Amino acid sequence: MRQGSGGRGAAIRFRAAGVVVLAAHLLVVAWITLRPLDVPWVSAANLEPLAGIRADLERGPEQAARQIGGALLLLAPLGVLLPLAGGRLDVSPLASLARTVAAGALLSLGIELLQTGVPGQVVDVDSLLLNTLGVALAHVAVVPAARARLRRRSSPRPRATRLREEAPQGSTPKIPRVGVAP
Repeated sequence: MRQGSGGRGAAIRFRAAGVVVLAAHLLVVAWITLRPLDVPWVSAANLEPLAGIRADLERGPEQAARQIGGALLLLAPLGVLLPLAGGRLDVSPLASLARTVAAGALLSLGIELLQTGVPGQVVDVDSLLLNTLGVALAHVAVVPAARARLRRRSSPRPRATRLREEAPQGSTPKIPRVGVAP
């Protein structure tokens, strides 16, 4: 990542801010998803893809929006925070999306697996799908435009007018060969 003068310090600040906000977000996600719940009964684990989403849609639009929207938004900030913490400006958009979505999917899978040991929490494969989709949507919506803007800001700007016109200095002087003494 090569940047203009002063760009390196800005990149380090962006990266540090990304790491701090990422850590804070992960702590909040862990608190929301891994704290024990005191409930009178727990439903069975949902291991059939899209079954939970269909059930939410059958409960009505308000309930569906709350459940599906919550699952989409839970890990969506990772779609922006992971590339920000990575600090790269010149990277393939497709590779960045693939890396970010894979990391989001693995994190969501880890949360779902950890929930098996938490009282009151239930494993739901639809949460895994929706969390991953939320990461992908946030990444696509924000990261390419933000990187393009940061690349424009960090690249050196051409001068509109030169202060002094540089005159050609002529040909390079030739040095005569000097013989080597025996």
